[in-house]
Amino acid sequence: MSEEVVPQQAGPTQPKGLLQQMEELMAALNADLSALDADLQSAGASTVPAEEGEAG
Repeated sequence: MSEEVVPQQAGPTQPKGLLQQMEELMAALNADLSALDADLQSAGASTVPAEEGEAG
């Protein structure tokens, strides 16, 4: 009878809403793109001279 006292916790078995899944995927994608942008900027800064890197 002790099983009645312990409530079931919402864990990985409970399905997430579609909106929550999309928000998590967008957050992960945004983090990945930010990291890629930082990598590209640091790689570009070390290989492109300032005269050629500026537009105008």
